[in-house]
Amino acid sequence: MKKTALFTIIGLLMINLSFGQENEKYSELINKAWKLYETKEYLKSAEKYSEAFNLSNGKEKSSDRYNAACSWALANIIDSSFVQLFKIVKYDNYSNYNHITTDTDLTNLYPDKRWNEIIELVKVNKEKKEEKYDKTLVSILDTIYKEDQTYRIQIKGIEEKYGRESEEIKRHFKLILEKDSINLIKVKKILDERGWLGTDLIGSQGNSTLFLIIQHSPLDVQEKYLPMIRDAVKKGNARASSLALLEDRVALRKGERQIYGSQIGRDQVTGEYYVSPLIDPDNVDKRRSEVGLGKLTDYVSRYGIIWDIEKYKIQLLELEAKQN
Repeated sequence: MKKTALFTIIGLLMINLSFGQENEKYSELINKAWKLYETKEYLKSAEKYSEAFNLSNGKEKSSDRYNAACSWALANIIDSSFVQLFKIVKYDNYSNYNHITTDTDLTNLYPDKRWNEIIELVKVNKEKKEEKYDKTLVSILDTIYKEDQTYRIQIKGIEEKYGRESEEIKRHFKLILEKDSINLIKVKKILDERGWLGTDLIGSQGNSTLFLIIQHSPLDVQEKYLPMIRDAVKKGNARASSLALLEDRVALRKGERQIYGSQIGRDQVTGEYYVSPLIDPDNVDKRRSEVGLGKLTDYVSRYGIIWDIEKYKIQLLELEAKQN
């Protein structure tokens, strides 16, 4: 009996180890796929996503399949893109109508009759999900989200076309600031009157919109609502990962070091990205894990940063001076 129990434990440990290794390999492939997307190697990116999905045993993330659809679309392999979209729409009940209809990665799909079918299915999913929502508030937050994200998505293209110091990019940032100030008035009214509402009333996108607008607001506003989002996390009305990003931004703006490494700086001369000043770099992944964030190595790689803790610690004082 003892031997059987021992063998059972060993078997479970081997299964868990194998599962963990598969998860690690899946994450590794997904990160490679994303990097290829970032360097505009869209076909290679899509193929790498497919390689990851073959290891997932049906447990891949809906967001990964969506990103795969984008890579296939940008590679102009339309059928494969629709395969991914139909999977998340039919089986994962994908319902983010505002995002999918404004995502420029998918414009190659528009002429295909299947695009309208996808959009109609997303609408149906959205309606089912929002049956108990505060419809008026959801509509307001949908508009705010679209304005907040649409103009920010355009930044990269304008920079590539006209340059980071161009008049075009300066005008664009001025427009963003104008939109942010209007959106902030609307969100402050919601928060002051009703508090930090959860996904049960405004959905995940509406809930994220509250965070995004505060994240993009002046420091005094962030400090005012920081206790509110902390309380919302405790009640399950906000994500711990969102709070972590806000904590980091507030700390840096106050001249302190960030906690989770979520904030990335950019050298004004070289254009290179770097991890903004961070407390206790050795244990950052532990802190990130506690709030639902992935490893810092994977996160910063999207900015072309190679995470070297020892090198970072040597450069930390220099980075603080650069930050200030």
